[in-house]
Amino acid sequence: MAASDNNNDVVNDFFPYYRLYKDGRVERFYELTGIHEVPPSLEDPATGVSSKDVSISAHVSARLYLPKNTAPNQKLPVLVYYHGGGLVLGSAFFKTEHCYLNYLVSESNCIAISVNYRLAPEHDIPTIYQDCWDALQWVASHSVSDTINKDPWIENHGDFNRVFVGGDSAGGNIVYNMIMRAGREKLIGDVKLLGAILAFPYLMIPSIENFDKGLSYKLWNTICPLSERGNDSPMVNPVSKKCPSLSTLGCSRLFVCTGEKDELVPGEVATKFAEAVKKSGWKGEIESILFEGEGHCFQCENPQAEKSKDLIKRIVSFIQRD
Repeated sequence: MAASDNNNDVVNDFFPYYRLYKDGRVERFYELTGIHEVPPSLEDPATGVSSKDVSISAHVSARLYLPKNTAPNQKLPVLVYYHGGGLVLGSAFFKTEHCYLNYLVSESNCIAISVNYRLAPEHDIPTIYQDCWDALQWVASHSVSDTINKDPWIENHGDFNRVFVGGDSAGGNIVYNMIMRAGREKLIGDVKLLGAILAFPYLMIPSIENFDKGLSYKLWNTICPLSERGNDSPMVNPVSKKCPSLSTLGCSRLFVCTGEKDELVPGEVATKFAEAVKKSGWKGEIESILFEGEGHCFQCENPQAEKSKDLIKRIVSFIQRD
């Protein structure tokens, strides 16, 4: 058999999500679902929100969002957002994320930084987390005077006493790992995270029935480092014995939500996670919500639906309250 034929051998087939070939190529099937990227906009027609793309490093970029009618020196809450996609799919530039962020920014009157990080299986999970940490540190660097690579939107409008991290699905997993790291490492300028939003977070808690039979469990054990396989990795299991105490979470507030009919993240995850955080002795405030009759990340797919508006209203309140 020719070498080129060998290169077409499939090493890992996770259709309809991705397919990994022997030569390292990864095929993703976005065209099957009509998912595509859209450009930023000087003024979104529906919300008036402005957006633009920036480069953070050689490997990490982001889409920034600024609310309509922001005054020249007006200070706004800062939301660093991580998209979902099981750590193997997705982009900060996809239409779904773009429309959702426009709506969320408009409603919450915050400046948002939607991070475009590298994906598995081309890159390992620690690399993805490092990309996301680097993006968070870049945002925090705007709080000090000697930063070179500053963006004027963040510099002029970011309120660094009101910094939030948020994400959906795999983005919720990233948020969990970011606040764990923020509990043991300082952000530039000694910026503190006021709050964290974990929406439908890609977390696995063994006490939840059938957690090890679903797609999320199978995917994790395909893309994670060999040492992290199974159900006891602190990267994905917040109650693992290997996990540092949740009492060290590096934020002051937590907002966690799941859907009753979520086929990827069991609805009990929010409850179990909240219970574990409270039991740990963490001193912050936590809000945990289970949305009856709803599936995975429903508010991203259709922000204008009634249940979506309810969830977004709760997130807005979480960001805006003193």
